[in-house]
Amino acid sequence: MRPLQYQEQIRLQEASARPISDAAFVAAVGFNVGYESPSQFSREYSRMFGAPPGRDAARLRDLTAEDQRLAQ
Repeated sequence: MRPLQYQEQIRLQEASARPISDAAFVAAVGFNVGYESPSQFSREYSRMFGAPPGRDAARLRDLTAEDQRLAQ
């Protein structure tokens, strides 16, 4: 693995560990892990995890809503 590939993998793993609450926050997470372009972050995230970060945000919202319903 080339050093840049390793760095990209580390950045994306860090991004996936951060909660992405909504689509607007996706860009902030990308910037926080070192991406300058939200579109580049989204492409690389999709390539590594099979889905764009916005879809993970929607999945997280759905899981949170389900957890709240179950807790009642």
